[in-house]
Amino acid sequence: MASTSEHYDYVIIGGGMVGDAAAKAIHETDGHGSILIIGADPEPPIARPALSKKLWRDPDFTLDQAWLNTEQESGVELMTADPATSIDLDAHTVRTASGEQVAYGKLLIATGGEPHHLDLPDDDRVIAFRTVSDYRRLRELSGDNRHLLVVGGGFIGTELAGSLVQNDTRVTLAYPENLVNDSLFPRELAQAVTQMFIDHGVILSPQTRIASGSVEDGQLSIRDESETTFMVDGVVVGLGISPSTELAETAGLNVDDGVVVDAMLMTSHPDVFAAGDVANYPDRLLGQRRVEHVDNANAMGARVGANMAGDPQPYTHTPYFYSVLFGIRYEAVGSLDSSLDMVQDWTADRSRGVVYYLSDSGEVAGVLLWNFPDQTDAARQVIADSQAGTLSRDELRGRIPIGG
Repeated sequence: MASTSEHYDYVIIGGGMVGDAAAKAIHETDGHGSILIIGADPEPPIARPALSKKLWRDPDFTLDQAWLNTEQESGVELMTADPATSIDLDAHTVRTASGEQVAYGKLLIATGGEPHHLDLPDDDRVIAFRTVSDYRRLRELSGDNRHLLVVGGGFIGTELAGSLVQNDTRVTLAYPENLVNDSLFPRELAQAVTQMFIDHGVILSPQTRIASGSVEDGQLSIRDESETTFMVDGVVVGLGISPSTELAETAGLNVDDGVVVDAMLMTSHPDVFAAGDVANYPDRLLGQRRVEHVDNANAMGARVGANMAGDPQPYTHTPYFYSVLFGIRYEAVGSLDSSLDMVQDWTADRSRGVVYYLSDSGEVAGVLLWNFPDQTDAARQVIADSQAGTLSRDELRGRIPIGG
């Protein structure tokens, strides 16, 4: 553990994938600089997507294979289970919950986000899913035909529902929409995805908002706003995150739906940077935004690390995101919003397709690639061409050839 007032050339607050990518980039750029990662979790950085995807679906993939080996590959010192509690910008110091104080030359805020919680019993069978310990606990709760309630129809909720039902677990998926992914996908696709969940044995509870819960006869009794009761063995809450900006805001940095950074990923203080889920940055194609997906974590982490270590270049990568549902992978660039005008392009059997989402001004704001991998660069080019005015709505269908 770091000693009081010990100095590091680079301090990273946050022990996730951003911190890992940044540390490795710093080490590659400045092989002599000292690096410290301060993390709230007791574990070192891990490939977080595996916690809801591959670890449940690939019997040959184990937790040991998901660790990112940050210490070995970057020479970083890790301070785990000791979250940062304050930053003194003038003194260039960070204080942690245990009272440790460390000084920095350059600081990276990569605090990620805090999962949304519900007003449910304080019980270890209620999990707001985010961390390795959450994964381990969910493993203990699942299997043996136990009944789990998954709350949330977004990325994490649908992934976990699909993963759990394929691991000898009865699953009820509660979500506020009429169809699974209704707010993201065209109606026909949302209907197909909904049927996919039904066919795989997931019990669907649409138009459901969880209100309260209690413990009765050893089970969790969970009630929604209409007083419907779910008697289950566990609850997994997958309702997204809120960016963890308290440290930055208290320190006096510019915060607005995340820590605001420029194209170099620098905050309003020249020696402090931010990246990942917590960073509100100017995307080259899509404007000011905050992105909570792994491609952004890896690419932005690598860029910010190099920038901190003396290789300054703007962050120009527009990230993609992906999910996997019952063996079907979909990828997307930009915004998916089913309320927007859409242009759809499908194979005859609708097994593969592209959906273009148009903003109110008619420009492509997002591209969905359904069961159509390795096309994210093409999707970015479509967005760029549309914004440049060289691609009209009528030219979209077939722009990314789908074959079939």
